[in-house]
Amino acid sequence: MSFFGPDHFETITDGLIFPEGPVVLPDGSVAVVEIGRGTITRVDVSDGRKDILATPGGGPNGAALGPDGALYVCNNGGFEWITVRGRTVPGEVASDYTTGRIERIDLETGEVDILYADVNGVSLKGPNDIMFDSTGGFWFTDHGKTRTRDRDRGGLYYAKADGSHIEEIAFPMDGPNGVGISPEEDRVYVAETFQGAMFAFDLEAPGKVAAGVPARGWFLARPAGRKYFDSLAMDAEGNVSVATILTGGISTFTRDGEELEFAPTDDSATTNICFGGDDMRTAYVTLSGTGRLAVGEWPRPGLRLPF
Repeated sequence: MSFFGPDHFETITDGLIFPEGPVVLPDGSVAVVEIGRGTITRVDVSDGRKDILATPGGGPNGAALGPDGALYVCNNGGFEWITVRGRTVPGEVASDYTTGRIERIDLETGEVDILYADVNGVSLKGPNDIMFDSTGGFWFTDHGKTRTRDRDRGGLYYAKADGSHIEEIAFPMDGPNGVGISPEEDRVYVAETFQGAMFAFDLEAPGKVAAGVPARGWFLARPAGRKYFDSLAMDAEGNVSVATILTGGISTFTRDGEELEFAPTDDSATTNICFGGDDMRTAYVTLSGTGRLAVGEWPRPGLRLPF
C-alpha cells in the first residue's frame, strides 16, 4: 500500500532525452545517462543546471562509480526512438548498432574506453544495469536487443573493473534489467522487464552463486497487473526498490518478496532510482518518458555504495 502522494517527487531538471542510470557524485551533483542523446550528463541538484561530462554514443544505460573513481557504464548500443502518446520511448535496435559494451569513463577528461564487448567470444547485446561489490567486482545485466521479428535472450554477468575477468552467471533470462546486491553481499537481485518479476541469487563468495540455486535464481515476486520492471536500487535494510513502467513509479520489496509500498510518479516510463544525501534518504528518480530528473524524501535510508 502506498503512503506516497502523487506530488511526492519534485522535478530538478527537464529537457533530458530519456535519462537513466542516476549516480550521486562526490560533490553531491547527480550524473545521469541520456540514452537518447548518447551522453553522460551532470545535473546540479541545487538549480537544475546541466553539463555534459562525456559522449560515449550508442545507448549509455546503467552506471556506477568504480574503485578508481571512474564511471562504469552499461552501453546497450542504441535504439531507434519513437513517440507514444507524446512521450519519447525506445524502439527497436538502432540502425547504426554494432554491439553492446561495458565502458569506463574518466569523469575529469570525458575519455571513454571499452572495457568489455564480449564474453568468451560472444558479443554483449544490450548491457543494462550495473552494481559494484566491495571487492571491486561488478554485476551487470544484458537485456538483449529487439528487432522486428525477434528478440535476444539476456543474462546476468560478473566482471572485474580492471578488465581481467568477465563471466556469464545466468543465461537465458527474459529481459533482465535491474540488478542489485544485498547489504551483506550475500545475494544478488535481478528484475526481469517483460515478466514484471524479481529473482534472487544467493552467493557463497564475490561473483560466485551458492550451490543449489536454480539456474535463473529463486523466484521472489511478481505483483498482479500489467507492469514492466526496469532498473533498481537497494536500501540499507536490504529492501529492493525497482522502477516500474506502465504503472509509473517505484515498487519496493523485502528480502522475502513482500511488497512494502508503491511510490507513484506522473511518468509511466519511470526507469531508475538512486539514493544520496547525508542520511541517504534523498531519492533521485529518472522520469524518462518526460525527460526529467526528480527528487523526493525516502522513508528509509538507501544503501551506501562501496565506491
